[in-house]
Amino acid sequence: MQPLKVYTGAQGIVNSGLIPALVWKLQREKEDIQELLLDTLAACLMEDATQALSSRVVPFLKEKLLSANNSIRSKAACTLMAISIPLEGKNQLWQYDVIPILVHLLKDKVEEVQANAAGALMYATVTTEGKYAALDAEAISPLLELLGSSLSRARLNAIKALTMLAEAPEGRKFLQAHVPNFRVLERDANEAVRRAAQVAIKVIEWKP
Repeated sequence: MQPLKVYTGAQGIVNSGLIPALVWKLQREKEDIQELLLDTLAACLMEDATQALSSRVVPFLKEKLLSANNSIRSKAACTLMAISIPLEGKNQLWQYDVIPILVHLLKDKVEEVQANAAGALMYATVTTEGKYAALDAEAISPLLELLGSSLSRARLNAIKALTMLAEAPEGRKFLQAHVPNFRVLERDANEAVRRAAQVAIKVIEWKP
């Protein structure tokens, strides 16, 4: 007889089919509970985003990006980062017009919000539609600003998002004048940042 599998944590929540209930509660709970729900959703979406994507989670999270609460903005952007890992998540961020709001949050007063917004854009701009939505929203300049962030995660996410935008001819052309910004990051204290900067330079300097 096969042993009974017991799932705990995020995997347990996903396997129990509880994601739609969490999404529903996100709209109705007080802010402190919303923060816990967003943390839980972000962890669950790293396991499997299917249930959440079919529960209209993206428009709900889009609304939370506009919250006056710094923590909720940050956690909503973090959850969108998790949901945009699968292709359907990337598509929904574009379809629900979330990308311009994420670009706006690159200039947020809170560095964690900036870092998470850059992270969500890093995934959302993998698709052609996402790239051009970000370019149309003028994402390049605020992403370049984030290359000087004190948070290594913000620098890393910004480099990776810019690398995605450099895959579009318009983005590559614009970024060619900014290669020195990436050269500086080849000497960054963080190894992941250094590697990402090297990849970015190769993509920007690529000649068709």
